[in-house]
Amino acid sequence: MTTTCTRPIPVGRVEFFDGTLKTNGEFESARVFDTTLRDGEQAPRTSFSGDEKRTIAAALDEMGTHVIEAGFPVNSDAEFEAVSDIAANTSATTCGLARVVEKDVEAALDSGVEMVHVFASTSDVQIEDSMHATREEVVERSVNAVERVTEAGATAMFSPMDATRTDEDYLREVVEAVSAVGVDWINIPDTCGVATPTRFADLVGKVDSWTDARIDVHTHDDFGMASANAVAGFEAGADQAQVSINGIGERAGNAAYEEVVMSVESVYGVDTGIDTTGITEISRMVEEFSEVPVPANKPVTGDNAFAHESGIHAAGVIENSDTFEPGVMTPEMVGAEREFVLGKHTGANSVRKRLADRGFAPTDAEVRQVTRRVKDYGAEKNRVTVADLERFAREVGVAEEEPEVRA
Repeated sequence: MTTTCTRPIPVGRVEFFDGTLKTNGEFESARVFDTTLRDGEQAPRTSFSGDEKRTIAAALDEMGTHVIEAGFPVNSDAEFEAVSDIAANTSATTCGLARVVEKDVEAALDSGVEMVHVFASTSDVQIEDSMHATREEVVERSVNAVERVTEAGATAMFSPMDATRTDEDYLREVVEAVSAVGVDWINIPDTCGVATPTRFADLVGKVDSWTDARIDVHTHDDFGMASANAVAGFEAGADQAQVSINGIGERAGNAAYEEVVMSVESVYGVDTGIDTTGITEISRMVEEFSEVPVPANKPVTGDNAFAHESGIHAAGVIENSDTFEPGVMTPEMVGAEREFVLGKHTGANSVRKRLADRGFAPTDAEVRQVTRRVKDYGAEKNRVTVADLERFAREVGVAEEEPEVRA
């Protein structure tokens, strides 16, 4: 399916692109590999039903996501069925995960996915205490797995798991070994979230120099740097980043789909081909299915992302939204709405606008009186609702406009 992006473009781009952080064309393209249905589902206490996986996959496909990692086919009959169904009914490239174990690879191939993502631990701590293998055995198994995938005609992606804690010389050995047998993609995983943007970019550049395969990155958020590291990967030459909706995943989660896509689109000015207007809807969907709540201050999709309460900020945004919003990202671009919140910090401009929206015609003095009541009520840690605002307006005696009568 070809997705045509019709998302609105913000008007106030000049202030950003002519400012101190103006874009310098760090990269020209960026692909999105979504792992919500695989790593995302590995978030503690999270499980998707088969129908939920299909629903999420359909939404990702509709948005134009390049690759959907549908799951781990060998895990169970139900997982195999869901992955197979997604592979058969989506236009995006569908990927299945496999250890460098024959039964895993065969299950992935049998599921009908176009891409098989094989992985093996490469850090010594994981080789010894997770795989219970030797370095030599890891190389051999990795090569065998990649060869089997390529022989079957599927796209082969290889991940040296825990790459950011792997001895550099050994990492190069593994990457060169799988490259020699025709691997299509090398994924560089920051499995335990210990990378920083500069260091991760350096690693991406090194791996890129060791292989002719395309580069993909997978970053975790243990120190809150997953999205920044994913974008640093693009700056360093990666073609693709693995992300998940709402950033769900193991431990503190993955690079967030919405953060990476909107950073690439808005800050770097690179067209991903993703229909970003579906972001808020799919975020709410995954929040419901995963039962992992989206924090109010979550970038892009949190309730506060485009909400304003402070009087100075609200007044500026009412005049021109670019004053206290990025300017290159608007709520309309992600399918959200701007909100002016009433509370302790609310200013008169916000109250006047909200009253006008509700059909009131206050005088300046009445706006001041209603604003004082809103502030006092909010200061008592009450949530000020529209009903409260209307009550305050009527207590003050604000006139209501006559409804328009149509013949």
